[in-house]
Amino acid sequence: MNVKPLEDRVVVKPMDAEQKTAGGIIIPDNAKEKPQKGEVIAVGPGKVNDKGQKIEMTLKKGDKILYGKYSGSEITVDGKEYLIVRESDVLAII
Repeated sequence: MNVKPLEDRVVVKPMDAEQKTAGGIIIPDNAKEKPQKGEVIAVGPGKVNDKGQKIEMTLKKGDKILYGKYSGSEITVDGKEYLIVRESDVLAII
């Protein structure tokens, strides 16, 4: 993949949505919710604040994360779906 995020953005590969509920009910494709978990594929260099100081990124490649439901921008690279989100839109590392 040749996508290099800028500033405080990260490229995320969304994890597949759950196929079954906790009770064992199979969820059809059209009823699945948008996944909110993913793996960080690429990390930007960090943001520069008003004083010209670079703010280092907390995330790194390979981190499994939770992100907001409607966060980021969806992109397709080489037929695969990815999401570009700001580090501030990431809710947690799992």
